[in-house]
Parts: sequence; structure tokens; C-alpha cells
Amino acid sequence: MKKVKLSRIVLSGLFLIQACTIKQNVPENYEQYNIIWRTQSKNASESMPLVGGDIGCNVWVENGDILFYLQRSGSMDENGQYLKLGRFRLHLSPDPFEGESFFRQELKLKDGYIEIESEKNGSPDVLKTKLKLWIDVFHPVIYIDVKSNQNTDVTVSYESWRTESMELSGEPQKKERFSAFNLEGYPGKVIRSKDIIEQTTDGITFFHRNPTNKLIPEVLIEQQGLEEYAAEITDDLKNRTFGGILFGENFVFGEVGEGIYQQTPFKSWKLKTKNPQKNHLILIATNIGQTETIEEWKENLSKVKDAATKNPEQTFEKTVDWWHQFWNRSYIFIQSKNPDPKNPVWQMGRNYQLFRYQLGGNVFGEYPAKFNGGNLTFDPVLVNEKVVHDPDWRQWGGAVFTAQNQRLLYWPMLKSGDFDAILPQFELYRKGLPGATARVKKYFGHEGAIYCEYTSVPGIAMGDGWGWQNDYNYRIRGEEIPFGDPRANAATGFGEVVEKGIMANGSIAYHWESQVEHAYMILEYHRFTGNDISAYIPFIEQSLIFFDKHYRLRQKMRNGNELDENGKLVIYPSTSCESYRGAKNPSDLTAGLKACLEALLILDEKYLDTEKRKYYKEYLNSIPDFDYDEVDGDRIIKPAWSWLKYQNVECPQFYPLFPFNRFYLGKDDMTIFRNTWKHGKFPKNMVQSWHQDGIFFARMGMTEEAADYNIKKLQDSERRFPTFWGPGHDWVPDHNWGGSGMIGLQEMLMQTIEDKIILFPAWPKEWDVDFKLHAPGNTTVKCSFQNGKIVQLIVFPKSRTRDIVVNFDNQ
Repeated sequence: MKKVKLSRIVLSGLFLIQACTIKQNVPENYEQYNIIWRTQSKNASESMPLVGGDIGCNVWVENGDILFYLQRSGSMDENGQYLKLGRFRLHLSPDPFEGESFFRQELKLKDGYIEIESEKNGSPDVLKTKLKLWIDVFHPVIYIDVKSNQNTDVTVSYESWRTESMELSGEPQKKERFSAFNLEGYPGKVIRSKDIIEQTTDGITFFHRNPTNKLIPEVLIEQQGLEEYAAEITDDLKNRTFGGILFGENFVFGEVGEGIYQQTPFKSWKLKTKNPQKNHLILIATNIGQTETIEEWKENLSKVKDAATKNPEQTFEKTVDWWHQFWNRSYIFIQSKNPDPKNPVWQMGRNYQLFRYQLGGNVFGEYPAKFNGGNLTFDPVLVNEKVVHDPDWRQWGGAVFTAQNQRLLYWPMLKSGDFDAILPQFELYRKGLPGATARVKKYFGHEGAIYCEYTSVPGIAMGDGWGWQNDYNYRIRGEEIPFGDPRANAATGFGEVVEKGIMANGSIAYHWESQVEHAYMILEYHRFTGNDISAYIPFIEQSLIFFDKHYRLRQKMRNGNELDENGKLVIYPSTSCESYRGAKNPSDLTAGLKACLEALLILDEKYLDTEKRKYYKEYLNSIPDFDYDEVDGDRIIKPAWSWLKYQNVECPQFYPLFPFNRFYLGKDDMTIFRNTWKHGKFPKNMVQSWHQDGIFFARMGMTEEAADYNIKKLQDSERRFPTFWGPGHDWVPDHNWGGSGMIGLQEMLMQTIEDKIILFPAWPKEWDVDFKLHAPGNTTVKCSFQNGKIVQLIVFPKSRTRDIVVNFDNQ
């Protein structure tokens, strides 16, 4: 490809460049990003996120009551539903919100907490009330600090809608099991067991314990014929118990009540103050664990509770300090010297920070942050009035993680420096490796692992994707054919042939690119940080080895030779994402295999011995090249060498650009990719959810298009909180919407491929910006771009200065 010239930075008067240690001061700009509401909310859809550690709360004030939902990473029930720990309601007397003359609810972004304040005129004095809600980042405890200038009574209620066991209907039109995605189509009953709520001497204890007789993963193992591997497959739901205790000094038990909120009946358990005081502290200590007994779980909860009361002031200070360190890791401030909330360009910078805050609420998560709402979903009827389910319901389930969506939450964490927050996504694949290798051993008889696109901790196929034995499912409507049967072509849909060992699903059967992409993400994490990835090497190797062993075997079954006439693998049947079905040598997959193998081969000797290194070199040489075509005289890159049918709306022909870094500005001519975009028949400029056009535009150096798209991507949502996007294809808040927007903005500012750090590859000259981002080799780049010029550039370490390249269009 023709090279595109970029200019290296010059140590001259054009701008100030420094190479030094960056001071750990939190920029003042975060203050302008605080979200402030001057009126109460109508309902939970107008809630404000409060996050920390692995906890998410939706906080709002409605009709004079302070309410919040509480959810933690790991609160997965026996069916794989992602349950909330409950809803909490505070009522103060005298009511500070009734006829108030002043109201303020504010997310203090820099410090990571919410403050609610009111003033109420009355006789003889003005009633002034201030509440502070915060989450201990290091321990799973929520604090509500109430202060008033007058003696006040407080009633705090725990509200639950899971007081009775409930059958989740299997009727497709009701979609009740969509929230337990693995069990859609399951021919038997699906029962969600009830929670236990107890009034004890310490407070109100509440918990859900998964019953011994449960469905996941047991019925999946049986369904897929993997019983002989059952002991190896990770069961993350066995004995899982999650809940907490609501308590506080000066509180006694009140009555048990009931009510209805957003069409869902609930029961409530109340604590009331013994006597009115000016100051009150309410705490909710939580615990999640897989314990043999409930008693053991309760003992662990008591330890959390006891530690929470020792020094709340010091705990708060440590939490605020953690958030300050979090914000100092990285930032992007756009037009911050002239803040204007109505300016969509300024909104991009603010909403980038707000969404990073939401992701920061799962830094210590046992599970990855969910693309379909994280810990911050609310009543589904407030998203779609036709979806009348309880607050636990969400589209696309809980314990199932759709890989093409999930990845978009985690790629931006490399440049943002959130290297702790990225680990839960890696752990998902590490834990799933035994299940992912079991299917390969059972059905194909060779080495390697395959992960379902809708993956989960057990690492086996999603139930409905594999195909249940029921009257309307596609696995038994079609013909099951042997492995390697010539009729297997990956284009099959419902009611057609299904190959043994392959999912009976016309969208995700043969869709295995995501395991390669996550292997590459881990290798990039190592390139950025140098951190030890020994724990993930088995996942990386088995995910890659599968394609070599599997497609050599298939080709040999076809014509007696493992490779084609050029000594290359024939990757068929396959698929290019979900869109180009029945694909041969799909570009997304071949790009990923090349990227991973090259990255593996430059790892230290502790990761690969000489024999493995030789094998991977030969494997790399066997990967087929990309295929090109011409349209109206323009050369384009194809999504695969060939395919049988097109569906969905993805653009995998651009995956060689992102995420797999096969081409980049300054080395390669982007005309081919621009032509591919121009002539593409796929839908264009779809902004919602996971669509990645803004990332591709930035990688192609299309500044105007990247700016226009990413403005739309990161503009304020239609809801009260600016980054509660969705539902789009997914749910509210749509986290892969925000993640793809973060990546697009980062790629406009800085691209890091090979040893180069390319600054402003697609950045409009008129946009002033200050940023601090991370690059490979433990490198930090801090830059100020004002009035079309770089006025300050700080690079650490000094040795990386030589690798900085600036887009010649802007300099």
C-alpha cells in the first residue's frame, strides 16, 4: 500500500515538549462536569448513578422520598438472571422537600458521591437538610449521611418484589426468559426462588440463595452431551448467595408494608428513628459468596458490617482519594475553557468522563460490567411501556455476555489506563476455558477451545443457541449432520441442517472471532503495561490453536490435504461477524489470528518455549491473506474471500483497522478502506449501541466524518442523566453505546500501533482539547492543543519521545 506521510515532532518553538514524571494532581476541569438537578425526578428513569468498587445505585428523589436501586457484580441467580439487591426508600419528617424553596441533587464527579440538599421556608426557622450518599470503594458498603439544622425523624425502607417464588413464562411473546437468556426456549419450567428477608437485632437482613436443584449449568451440560466433563466445567452459580443488611444507630423496627411501583407489587420492611436528631447515618453492608451454608455467608456479612462502622469519616476520605487517583489516570477535556452544556462538542468531553465514571463502578467486579446496563438498569416499563416486568428484567440476560458488545466496554480501558477495571473481562474467558475445550474434545477430537459468542462463566454454548428439544426449536426441525459433512456451510438458518458440535443458530454458529479478539486484548494489555499475563496464556493459546487444528482437519476431510495449494489454511465454513454467512477466510478472523500470533512471538521466553515459538511461526505463515476487489475502478477490501449470504449490519471488513491494527496512518494508504466505505452496501451512520463507524473514520483519517459521527455518538441521551443512552439494540443504559463512543474519541486524538504514537490523526483544528492518555510501554502522553496548535506536550518516559508522530494536517 502507498504510504501516507506524517510529520515527526520537532523540538522547536512550535510547542513545548517535556519528558518527565507527571504530577498526581486532579485537574480542576472535573468540577464543570458535575450533574446538578434543581427539581425532583418523576420516576426511576430520571435517576442518577452512584457507583464504587463493584456496586451501582440509581438514586432519585420522587414525591419527597429519596429512593435508590442497589446492584452488585455477581448477584446472579440460579437461572442466570442478574438480580438487584433491592430498592431503598428514605422519608424524612418534617419533610424537607414538601414545598421546598431550594432543591439540589448533585453528582460530585471528582469525589465520586451524590449530595442532595434542600431548604424549606417555615416558622420559625428555615429547615435546611443535606444528604450525602457514597459507596466505599474498597468494601461493599453504602452510606447515607443525613444532616439537618433541626431535629428530624427518618424512616428507611427495604423494598422487595421477590417475596414469593416465581415461574418465568416460556411463552415467546411474554419474553420473561429474555432476562435469563440461557433458558429461552427451554422446554421445562423455570422457577426463580424467593428471597429471604429477616428482621434481626442488628437490622434488616435480606438475601437470595441459589437452590441446590438449579438449571444452570446442569441442563446445558446435559443438553450438549458434556456430562463426562461436568466436574471440570466452572459452576459459578452453585451455592451463590447475595444480599446484605440495612442498619444504623438510633433505629428500631417499624411496620411491614406493601405497595406497587411501576406496575410491580412489592413488600417493605421499615426502620424508624427512636427519637428525632439532627444527624443520622444509615448503612447497607453487602456480601456475595459461594458458601456451603447460609450461616457461613451470614458470618462473612457480619464481618463487613462490623468493619463499616469503625471509622466512616476515614473510609470516606480513602474513597474520595481513590476517585482522585482514578481521575488523574487519564482524561479528555474538550472546549473546557468555555464550558457550554448546550455545545455538543463540549458535551463529548463531559459525557466521556461521565461514562468512564459508570465503568469505574465495576473496577473490582467479580464479573465484567454488562453491556446492557451494567449495575444501573431500572424498571423496564420506563424503557418500553409494553415491557411490564419487574426491575430485574433486562434484554439479553444477565449471566450471558455477548462478546461483540462486551469488548467495546473494555478496549477504551487501555488508553484510559484503567488496567484494573479490564481484568474482570479477562477472567470471564479464563474461567470458561474448561468448558470451551470440552466441546472441542467431545465433538472434534483435537486441541483448542471455542467460546460461544453469547458466552458465560461455564464456557459452554448458550442453551437457546445450541437448540432445545421442543416443538418450535430449530435444532430438531432441521437435520443434524456429522462433523465435516460437505453440507455444513455456516449459512444455515432455522430449520436447516445443523452440524454436530455446532450451535443451531443462523447468526452465531461458527462465529468465533471474539475469542481471538479477547486474546489480542490481553496481549495488548501486556504491551501497554508489561504486567504478567501467565494466567491467561492457556486461554490465548487454546483459542488460537483451535483454528489451526480445526481447519487443517476440515480441509483434509475435503481433499486429503491440510492446506491449500499455497500452503495456507482454508477457513471454511466460517462467518465474518454475524453478517457474512458461509464465509471463506473472513477478514476479521484472519486479521485477528495474524495480530495475535505476531504478538505471541515477541513475548518473553517465560511465556513460550522454543518448540512453541517454532510452531507459532509456522502457524503465522499459514494464515491466508486478505482478499481485494474492484468496484467502479476503486480497489476495496472484502469481508472474506467469499460468502453465501449477507445479513445483519456489521462491518467486519474494517476489523483489520480496528481492533487488529493491521494497517495504520503513516504507513499505509487508507484509500482502499475509504473506497470500501464508499461502495459498501451495509447501513451507514447508524449511531446507536455498538456501531463503530466513528472508530473506523478515525482510523482512516477522515476527520470531518469522525467528528460528525462521534458528536452524535456522545451527545446527551434522551434521558435526564446524559449518559443513560439506549435502548438502541440493547437496553438502558446502553454501555456499549458509551464504550464505542469512548474509543472513537480516543482514536481521533491518539493511535498507538507498533511503536508509533500518532497524535491528532483525525482531530479538527478548531477543537481545543487537553488530554492525558496511555500508550504501550507504560507510556503516558499529556497534551494541550489550543487554537490549532500544540502548546504543551509531556511524555513519560523520556525514551518514548522519539516515537511521537503528529498528523501533518493539523500541524
